[in-house]
Amino acid sequence: MSAERQSKLDWMDVLWLLFLLGLALLPPVREIHKQLILVAIGILQLLEGRLLEQLPKRGRSYAVLLKILLAMLLISHTGEVGINSSYYPILYLPIVTAAVYFDAWVTLGWTLLASAAYCSYLLLALQQEYELAPGAEAELALRILFFFLAAMVVNRFATENRRQTRRYQMLAEQFAKTNRELQQAQAEARRSERLAALGQLSAGLAHEIRNPLGIIKGSAEMLNQRIQTAEPLAAELAGYISTEVNRLSALVSRFLDFARPLRLEARECAVPEIVDRALRAVAANWNGPEVKVERRYERELPPAAVDENLCEQVFVNLIQNAYDAMSETVGRLRISIALAARGERRGIEVQVLDSGPGIPPELREQIFNPFFTTKKSGVGLGLSLVSKIVDEHRGSIELLGGQRTGGEPGACFVIFLPLAEQAVVPEAEAASRA
Repeated sequence: MSAERQSKLDWMDVLWLLFLLGLALLPPVREIHKQLILVAIGILQLLEGRLLEQLPKRGRSYAVLLKILLAMLLISHTGEVGINSSYYPILYLPIVTAAVYFDAWVTLGWTLLASAAYCSYLLLALQQEYELAPGAEAELALRILFFFLAAMVVNRFATENRRQTRRYQMLAEQFAKTNRELQQAQAEARRSERLAALGQLSAGLAHEIRNPLGIIKGSAEMLNQRIQTAEPLAAELAGYISTEVNRLSALVSRFLDFARPLRLEARECAVPEIVDRALRAVAANWNGPEVKVERRYERELPPAAVDENLCEQVFVNLIQNAYDAMSETVGRLRISIALAARGERRGIEVQVLDSGPGIPPELREQIFNPFFTTKKSGVGLGLSLVSKIVDEHRGSIELLGGQRTGGEPGACFVIFLPLAEQAVVPEAEAASRA
């Protein structure tokens, strides 16, 4: 008798049918009305789950009321005046149903209604001048008291079962939430380990490459000075060498910036102001189609303890990537800033949502890896550096899928920065990182 009952026949339904069959085989066997009422009770019991699905609010009341009516009909057709019917225990069926579905006070109300319906047979007997056996009133009172006793006992167990079920559901939700947070923490730890290993490798390679580049550049400049007038073609080639060496040197400098330990100068800052500066910086250098920016900033946000310059670099990179993703058509960029929580930590959450083509699911795990890029030009250090800066601030960054809400394509990056009182790095720890 639960709302979660399946529409198919199960073993409990078979037991109900066997129980009703046993009642049908007991006297009076030839009473056609009795058999029809038992069939109706069986059908109602089998379809009760479907009734609750169709009418989730009123279905339980309808089920109890119909069972009371059918029980009264059965008692009427199995006794001379009803009050002397041996089938009176059928009233336990609606009483127990009410005890399972409702709380204690509502269960008492339904039990009172069923008891009043049963006592109505006593009034009918008195009107027909039916002689009651000695002690009939005490027997009737005893039956009524047992109705209430059964209702309260069943309701107590049903209430405790519902309480335990809610408790288990809450525990399951907490476990699921903790598991998701643990998986996210593990993913961030793995990403940090990869960034640290690749950072050390980048630093070593950059130092080894920089020295030969310096020699090549110096040699090209000397060669260009000596043959500039004598051999113009050779001088032009020497100029190409010098130009490409400068480009490689700039690339090596970016590698070193990525590999070099960050020195945070954290102080209390307003995150919306940093985001606005990043938006202005990107928009000032943008030469593509129009991008409509939508700001959704929560009011009176508390400050976060961040390095202002590094934090601005984070948002410049993310916003620039969003602009680049919308370089073919008119785009819409939505920036949302609000208070949020990660477990027991409270902070500022910034969402950068664009209307570009989005990021394919197979690439989402790689976008924060160094040297991975989907652009035609670029070395793939932008998001890696963003992730490193956010990690140093004890925050988090994640990509919320490759589809926007409502089915529109786009990418949404979410940055979480702890509040000022939760994000301050101790001096000893900052010194050890440096």
